[in-house]
Amino acid sequence: MEKLIQILTECCPGIDFANETALIDDGLIESLDIVTIVSELMDAFGVDITVDDLTPENFNSAESMWDMIQRLK
Repeated sequence: MEKLIQILTECCPGIDFANETALIDDGLIESLDIVTIVSELMDAFGVDITVDDLTPENFNSAESMWDMIQRLK
């Protein structure tokens, strides 16, 4: 999870990924941010994130992204 927070902070500095739970709902990250994040997560964790995985539920918080990564491994 620490590695995930580090990656997210590098992609989108200034966002408190450790505590935010509505990243998409509150407009803190946008579609271009998600493209960058998805690319970084696939490289860092060796998972394939498909179009079906690109839902707000999977990207609203670092915890939801972590859960998705664990499911995809």
